[in-house]
Amino acid sequence: QLVESGGGLVQPGGSLRLSCAASGTFFSVAGMAWYRQVPGKQRGLVETITSGHNTNYADSVKGRFTISRDNAKNAVYLQMNSLKPEDTAVYYCNAQARPTSWAGPFNYWGQGTQVTVSS
Repeated sequence: QLVESGGGLVQPGGSLRLSCAASGTFFSVAGMAWYRQVPGKQRGLVETITSGHNTNYADSVKGRFTISRDNAKNAVYLQMNSLKPEDTAVYYCNAQARPTSWAGPFNYWGQGTQVTVSS
């Protein structure tokens, strides 16, 4: 129910913007986040954002990546600047959400989008 877009190939130092939006409706969405995973490693948290727009970043992306969200659209975005080869990964969006007032919250994931940073 989370649909991502915006991945691709970019040169070192370049920028990309990832988007993630709910394809259905949710009763409420609490925290949203971006994770990333490279082959052979566990999925790691990149940054989080609360419904009140409080954010928390991994040290490796602080100052380069910016997370934001649109509560009206149940969407979350990731602006990535000054990209490095080590940022290459599959990026996943995540949401803690209630599909109805009497269910959840549940953990929802996007399908993943590939980001490749290479010259």
